[in-house]
Amino acid sequence: MNPEVDEGSLRDKIARLESDLSQARIRLEAFSGNGSETSPRNLESGQAHDYTEHEPLNAAAHALLLLSDSALPLGSFAFSSGLESYLAHNSSRHPSSIYSFLTLSLRSVAGTALPYLLTAYKNPSRLASLDDTLDACTLCHVARRASIAQGCALITLWDRAFKATVDPRIPAASALAQFSKGMKGKSGSEPHGEVLCGHFAPIWGVVTVAMGISIKDSAYTFLLNHAKAVLSAAVRASVIGPYQAQGVLAGEWLRHAIARSMGENWAVGVEDAGQMVPMMDIWIGRHEMLYSRIFNS
Repeated sequence: MNPEVDEGSLRDKIARLESDLSQARIRLEAFSGNGSETSPRNLESGQAHDYTEHEPLNAAAHALLLLSDSALPLGSFAFSSGLESYLAHNSSRHPSSIYSFLTLSLRSVAGTALPYLLTAYKNPSRLASLDDTLDACTLCHVARRASIAQGCALITLWDRAFKATVDPRIPAASALAQFSKGMKGKSGSEPHGEVLCGHFAPIWGVVTVAMGISIKDSAYTFLLNHAKAVLSAAVRASVIGPYQAQGVLAGEWLRHAIARSMGENWAVGVEDAGQMVPMMDIWIGRHEMLYSRIFNS
């Protein structure tokens, strides 16, 4: 044998063994839980990303994940937002119809509720007056009932779970405490004469600002949760399947639809808020006239 060839082969083998040893050490650190977090990509490249156990996720990001959870106890699963009535009044139940309805539903919610959410976010002290105004401007009694049911569930969730995680001295927390106290009172009204009903959108706005969530993320998550509820209702109504529903949620179409609805109403004040899809009030309002139904709206 050629000694030079043997020496070169040995050096290559040593280099490979050292590389394998380095990879094994990285994997061992990842599995031993001693403070080193390694992604699959870093494992393949031999690079480990240091992670400190005492660095939790940003509080606002953590709160946003909680509020975007489909298991949030707001009772959204009980409402179809007019989808059940829409299907009953249309002969076609083709899966593509969900895109048409969801587009109209997002525009409707953004036009009627988003201005109240944004104003409440910016001015938490106006929560009671915004709630009173929204109640007066919601003409469809079925939509009004659904908004109040979810709003009351959210204020209860705040009192029983989220309130303890927030500094009570911040304006938003103070506004929620006063509003909750008024809701629990026998009169159900504020000293200034506003009748407290507990509508969903303004309460959502104040809760999110209290939890440190940005105004853009607050509005986007509000509309995304609405889309989730509509698609969940579509699955239970056998219009689409669960995988197709998840495909819509993950797709680019929904992101653009939500962004478009936000853009159309971002600068709209509560005095100009209104129903952008009149047929939506008709579909929702006629829900109680259905012969049989599985949702509350």
